[in-house]
Amino acid sequence: MTESKPKKSPRTSADQGRAYYLYCIGEQEALASVYGKEMPPPIEPDTRFVKIDATGLSAVTSLVPLADYGEDALQSRMTDATWVAVRAMRHEKVVEHFASRASVVPLRFGTIYLEGENVELMMDERRDELLAIIERLRGREEWGINVYSDRAKLMEAIVSLSPRLSELSEQAARVSPGQSYLMRKKIDSLREAEARAETRRAAVAIERELLNGAADASARLRVLKDEAAEQGEVAARLAFLVERERFNEFRAVAERLAREYEGAGFKLELTGPWPAYNFAAGGRE
Repeated sequence: MTESKPKKSPRTSADQGRAYYLYCIGEQEALASVYGKEMPPPIEPDTRFVKIDATGLSAVTSLVPLADYGEDALQSRMTDATWVAVRAMRHEKVVEHFASRASVVPLRFGTIYLEGENVELMMDERRDELLAIIERLRGREEWGINVYSDRAKLMEAIVSLSPRLSELSEQAARVSPGQSYLMRKKIDSLREAEARAETRRAAVAIERELLNGAADASARLRVLKDEAAEQGEVAARLAFLVERERFNEFRAVAERLAREYEGAGFKLELTGPWPAYNFAAGGRE
């Protein structure tokens, strides 16, 4: 987002035609020790990092040209997939650099302020909230679990997985051939709906077990309609906030669930660690 009402400050004004691009916010003392240690390049490599301090907090920023990052210009740039991909990767590398060395609030790609003074003002106004998030994320990482569904395998297994279809199947085995034929036609007509219901049930159960197993919080991420990958249809994308010291416990639970759900056509993919974007403003406990 582009902050649009700048206030002039000789100390924190950007170079003419430039603005401040924000990566993350952390405690001033903690971030000071991270600066200068084999830093990754900023989002625009020909610019420089600027650390903006306010009331014990620091924002990691770099200067960017308004020709590309002004509100209208950035909206236009966001339609260029190559331009976005390169800069999103640079943004991520900077945030990962700091998040792996200190507890920080990671900011989403494209957070821009026209004046450094307004970055200070934002940190002053949100100080208690930001400090609470920093404490919440301390010593923790975000890990993702992608749940994929092998549609053909699930459709084969659904009669035994679904209590409704299992009961109908047992009834069909006990009645006359004519009744059995009609009941099996009904079973076939219900397979698709029951497969969808089983997919939702599996995603909820997997999230619950991982949350109870070794995670502090979870978040359900958006899945595009009919989204698919090489591993199969995407049934769910889940994010978990995990203490670094408990990651092995978390992974063990994920591996157990992967084995348990394999027979039903579900595959679990573990991704991460990531800066805790999905828990910087909450998450589900």
